[in-house]
Amino acid sequence: MHYSIVKDVLNLLEKFEIENESCVYSSDIEGFKTWLCASESSVDKKENEPYWEGKENGRSPESVISTSLVHLNRYAKSYSKSAIWNSNFATQEDFIYLITLKTFGEMTKMELIKKNIHEKPAGMLIINRLIKLGWIEQKESEKDKRTKVINITDSGRDSLENQMSRIRTATNIVAGNLNHSEKMELIRILEKLEKFHHPIFSRHLESRNLIDTISSEYSFLKN
Repeated sequence: MHYSIVKDVLNLLEKFEIENESCVYSSDIEGFKTWLCASESSVDKKENEPYWEGKENGRSPESVISTSLVHLNRYAKSYSKSAIWNSNFATQEDFIYLITLKTFGEMTKMELIKKNIHEKPAGMLIINRLIKLGWIEQKESEKDKRTKVINITDSGRDSLENQMSRIRTATNIVAGNLNHSEKMELIRILEKLEKFHHPIFSRHLESRNLIDTISSEYSFLKN
């Protein structure tokens, strides 16, 4: 038996467990194979790394990613603002909350807020505004009379539908000139980031402890 090969495989498995602390990949052979393919792919692509501003001065890829995500969010907000111009929608969150209720059905206020990655105070302001407009309503849950749920009203559906053409156009603009293959790859990458960040967000750690706590829990952040 080639024990050196066994040793190499064990080293790879150890590396897989360390890098998969956030459970991006399933903890089985299929997850290991997917991780291995992704790792090999990233190695092959190192020779074709893109250039970014400040790279020669030591600017890290993490800095570029963080800045780009902030910029893209601002671009998206500007298009959304144009999409709801001269309508009763105050912000993009208004139609995002309505779309969420239309897509997933009735839910509690906190379920809606959490689904849209908002803090409770900000989410409640949006919900109260939509209730005041008559676009959503609150009622007793048919499953549990002790629980209140909210759902989109006919008026909310009509208001959303009247604006959907412009909202879809804004969404298409955000995706820019990416081709289908690039969109699929971006979705995979963004979903990987979502799977990492959402459990952290759901813990509701205090801001003063957030960075120190997460840094101590993930070994790859200590490098």
